[in-house]
Amino acid sequence: MTTLSGQMLTPGGLQAGRLTFEGATISSIDADASVPQEQYLLPGFIDSHVHGGGGGDTMDGPEGVVRLARLHARHGTTTLLPTTMTASWPEVLSALRGVAQVVAAGRVAGGADIPGAHLEGPFISPERLGAQPPQTCLPTPSRVAEVLALGVVRAVTLAPEMPGALEAARQFAEAGVRVGTGHTTASFEQTWAVLEAVAAVGGRPAGTHLFNAMGGLTGRLPGPAGALLTHASAAVELITDGHHLHPATLALALLAAPERAVLISDAIRATGLGDGESELGGQQVRVASGKATLQDGTLAGSVLTLDVALRNLLALGQPLPLISRLLSENPARSLGLTDRGRLLPGLRADVVVLDADMQVRQVYVGGEPVLSPSAETGL
Repeated sequence: MTTLSGQMLTPGGLQAGRLTFEGATISSIDADASVPQEQYLLPGFIDSHVHGGGGGDTMDGPEGVVRLARLHARHGTTTLLPTTMTASWPEVLSALRGVAQVVAAGRVAGGADIPGAHLEGPFISPERLGAQPPQTCLPTPSRVAEVLALGVVRAVTLAPEMPGALEAARQFAEAGVRVGTGHTTASFEQTWAVLEAVAAVGGRPAGTHLFNAMGGLTGRLPGPAGALLTHASAAVELITDGHHLHPATLALALLAAPERAVLISDAIRATGLGDGESELGGQQVRVASGKATLQDGTLAGSVLTLDVALRNLLALGQPLPLISRLLSENPARSLGLTDRGRLLPGLRADVVVLDADMQVRQVYVGGEPVLSPSAETGL
């Protein structure tokens, strides 16, 4: 039995008390005003869009997946979806098989839990690649069936204007896969049609890194962003690294969709390694002052971890209870993960322990500690 104490982020707000778990499940939460005021207990962070970290990448296969899962766990991420890059069809399938192999092997020691993969590309627009390589293909029924047969994809990104996208969206949604709109030149109407098609079959629609690789929002042309912000059931991914979104744009998204917004890292291999040269999808990447770009200056994912995302939002004046929902409860709901995302008895013991400066002091994944205990943790 393990008991943690501090200011807990519960569904009712911050509460001073003690949290106890046995094995992988939270057993009790008890109020106690005498606990340390300088320690916070938050639900584990959930990252639905992460390519790499710590030198590992989803496209590397099982070894890369394990490496990125360990890097992000040390920063408070207790659940993540290893995310693919656009590549040749055999390479995409190979990467998904690699994720499936890690999932089948069980818990990654010292790493985040992996309930599945995010297939970002190759079903995207060749005109909105962003930092994706130019190897897109159409989401034909046979390709979608081939992906679903692997049983590992939990989220997918599609460009609504691609031939076959509407039917593919339905196929994925009926299989329980979150369907994201992204890397697209679609109109508001095309995007709305996909969102409605997914919702009509009881699926979970989403927007992949909102505002990025999908154009802007204007008075007469709301585009994909306008559809995603106004559709009542669409989750919207936000990258809060200070490079992908202007603070005002971020504030707009949070005002429009506080219950649907989810924070993601969109992290790449270079995350955690500092500035220097790296790689993404076979392309050279330069990381300087925490900003990752291709040689032509295009943003190439990020080197963000979700604990930094939390501190960035705090610095912008957003309240901790809202930020915690964006990191945990909202993404859990968007992925259909009902056993995590909140601190409640009966749910998974996925917990992040932070100090008064919101620095991570300990992380528990299914009740197992990730970091070596030290005097500073108070654990």
